Amino acid sequence: MKFRTLDDLGDVTGKVALVRVDLNLPMHDGAVTEDSRVRASAPTILELADKGAKVLLLAHFGRPKGARNSEQSLSMVVGAVEAVLGREVMFVPEIAGDVVAQTIGILGPGGIAILENTRFWPGEEKNDPALAKAIAAHGDIYVNDAFSAAHRAHATTEGLAHLLPAYAGRSMQAELAALAAALDNPAKPVAALVGGAKVSSKLDVLQNLVNKVDHLIIGGGMANTFLAARGVAVGKSLCEHDLAATCEEIMTAADKAGCTVHLPYDVVVAKEFAANPPSLRTANVHEVAADEMILDIGPAAVESLGDVLKTCRTLVWNGPLGAFETPPFDAATVALARTAAALTREGSLVSVAGGGDTVAALHHAGVAGDFSYISTAGGAFLEWMEGRELPGVKALEVG
Repeated sequence: MKFRTLDDLGDVTGKVALVRVDLNLPMHDGAVTEDSRVRASAPTILELADKGAKVLLLAHFGRPKGARNSEQSLSMVVGAVEAVLGREVMFVPEIAGDVVAQTIGILGPGGIAILENTRFWPGEEKNDPALAKAIAAHGDIYVNDAFSAAHRAHATTEGLAHLLPAYAGRSMQAELAALAAALDNPAKPVAALVGGAKVSSKLDVLQNLVNKVDHLIIGGGMANTFLAARGVAVGKSLCEHDLAATCEEIMTAADKAGCTVHLPYDVVVAKEFAANPPSLRTANVHEVAADEMILDIGPAAVESLGDVLKTCRTLVWNGPLGAFETPPFDAATVALARTAAALTREGSLVSVAGGGDTVAALHHAGVAGDFSYISTAGGAFLEWMEGRELPGVKALEVG
């Protein structure tokens, strides 16, 4: 895939750059509680501003369903953006029209402004050509730096890319390079770790991965469903028994593709889901009692999976191995994350992880900074793992 980056820009002094970013930030009592998405786009914003462009930031915030809502106005995040950028940022209560034109006239080269929540306009999510054209009328170039929104064909994620010279921002560029290295052109052997509660939420991911990776590691509640499909009694564990046939189909497809599916053979169980319960024990998967639930994979399985990773060159990770938010059911996730991090540090493994729970788990394990790349995207990362074409990325392609 070829796309233009900021390296391909000519002189942008005084020109207007419409930059799609992700400012859908977590809030509490009217204040931003976590600003990693702002920090991700800061290099793009500052590079354009330092080159003399007038930077207009486009973003959505929440799900206002095409209507103005003061609680979902992007005016609420201006302070957080200013704090990260170290620059003054103007807020504009519109995304097109006279007010935006006047703002551009006021901004000097290097000025930065945030336009209002794009989803206040129904045409945004409908990818309305008229809205895209109205927004594009104010810009000289379009830069998409929001991979997390690239799975949506909206006016500001897809439509604008067809109306102006379009470029990938630095965050988007890094994301696409990392994902290409993970599944498009990976160093082999490749392992994929897919965890989480339900198989039903990641069916397309699993079906795509068995044809692309050498090792598929299944954890979380998903592993219970696969174990049950193989005739293992999983007690009171979270399990989608109605998907047994689907799990068998996935494992058959894996066999045909030469992909080894790894399921735990020892597990951590308890009679109740609580922190450090008195009924906690480690058991062989064939020894789970009817009144017990599987809440993590066991130490022997973790050690075995660590040995698998030592034979691999690439790892894609999405989802925890157990109920990691509640100790001690974080043990397997933490242990395997630290193994992957150590292999990455020594240069033998390219490790790419994504998804909200995954990012939280890697931070919890203290190794987020050691992975080759961590994507903060949720839906877009999953759709990429499913092998889908992302509209916001496709629109940036050239040649």
